[in-house]
Amino acid sequence: MWNPFAISVAHAQDAAGGAAGIVMQIMPLVLIFVVFYFLLIRPQQKKMKEHREMLTQLKRNDRVVTAGGIVATITKVKEGSDEIEAEIAPNVRVMLVRGTITSVVRPQAANDQGAAAKTS
Repeated sequence: MWNPFAISVAHAQDAAGGAAGIVMQIMPLVLIFVVFYFLLIRPQQKKMKEHREMLTQLKRNDRVVTAGGIVATITKVKEGSDEIEAEIAPNVRVMLVRGTITSVVRPQAANDQGAAAKTS
């Protein structure tokens, strides 16, 4: 008679794999974590570090882009503070928080190779 609650002989023999079986089951998880670290986590940490360095190197007359897409020129940098004064239009000055600045716009000379490639 067939009993669905009984453990068959084949299932009982499978548990004898020992430590090698556990290592082989954990290995794909470790491999997935390593791939995620090198493809996602490490590049993101590097990008965050570069952004922090860019924020600490802000100075007067830098043109910046905020998180909201506003292009402004820095008029005053307060050392030891997160606030920066920037001019978004002639005689229109606003206070910005350093963390909202996404990038610094660097002027490109007309004779640069990048400018020539963009025009053609």
